[in-house]
Amino acid sequence: MNIKDKNLYYIGGVVRDEILQVPSFDIDLTYNGNALEFAKSIDDAEILQINEPFGTVRIKLNGEEIDIASTRAESYPNKGHLPIVDRIGCTLKEDVLRRDFTINAMAKSTLTGEITDYTGGLEDIKNKTLRVLHDESFIDDPTRIVRGLKFAIRFGFELDEHTKWLQDDYLLNINYDMSYKRLKKELIETFNLNRWDAFVRFINQDIYKLVAPKKFELPKYNFSFLIDKFLNKNTWIIYIGLLPDISNLPLTKEEKQIVEEFVKLKNLKFSNDYEIYKIFKTVPLESVIMYSTKNHEIVEKYLNGIKDIEVLIDGNDLKSIGITPSPKYRECFDYILEQKFSNPKLTKNEEIEIAKEFFKAY
Repeated sequence: MNIKDKNLYYIGGVVRDEILQVPSFDIDLTYNGNALEFAKSIDDAEILQINEPFGTVRIKLNGEEIDIASTRAESYPNKGHLPIVDRIGCTLKEDVLRRDFTINAMAKSTLTGEITDYTGGLEDIKNKTLRVLHDESFIDDPTRIVRGLKFAIRFGFELDEHTKWLQDDYLLNINYDMSYKRLKKELIETFNLNRWDAFVRFINQDIYKLVAPKKFELPKYNFSFLIDKFLNKNTWIIYIGLLPDISNLPLTKEEKQIVEEFVKLKNLKFSNDYEIYKIFKTVPLESVIMYSTKNHEIVEKYLNGIKDIEVLIDGNDLKSIGITPSPKYRECFDYILEQKFSNPKLTKNEEIEIAKEFFKAY
């Protein structure tokens, strides 16, 4: 970064990650005071964007875009929803006390490198402990429960005894008037890690009730290795879509389709490999992996072989043997495909012979 100032601090996750010696996803900067006024005072800085109500500013300096936030005090008049800003330019201590866990409430001077730790975050990192800053933390923002799960899984930390009690107490008295957009964001970040132990805790600790209060038991089949092997997107919905009702979450059209197709699959029975292939080929791969919680043998068979079976000939091959193009082409290809499930080693020439026999019958 190109700027240093006695009132400018790295804050939150970037400080935590440096201490833990792990890569940091974000670099958050906070100015102890009014960041907008500070930005205007920087020589050669171009102001790109200002969010005055939240006291944040984006500047461009020496070709680098930098976001800077003012220290601010917040409150939650509407519990479970976005806070309101009470004051811009409060003290650094007031700013860190609005955050979630002590490990995310440390600041590091950009000028001296000195770490300011008002809440015991350094000690909690040493003890691998997650601790909220006050007893109203989960009431103010219940998505912090999912965030705590994410940090526990990423860093191998555990909730301290009092924080765990606060979490359990909240999950017995959930306020469902909450920001589901914020909840979805935390669910995505947590379950895109594709860690089965995160799902185990999510279910066994009743955290899932933030999404759907109906009783749900942990599936016996760990499908995380299928995601690692066959998929690289939409990981989170494979986990959360298993819950009995996620209608409160603002899902995209694609996410809704994944869940809906899984629900349809649950009620189907398969007679042979050909049926498995024909049905699974028409639904999202995510839905297929979700179905592994109902019948993992079928899913593993499909993913590890059946899905790659294909007809070698095409319409041009049929034309070359004198077959006039018609809707029967598709029926022919399906017929050959069905034969290949009995004999996957059929050659292209053998498929052409089967096609000839097929059209002789019409």
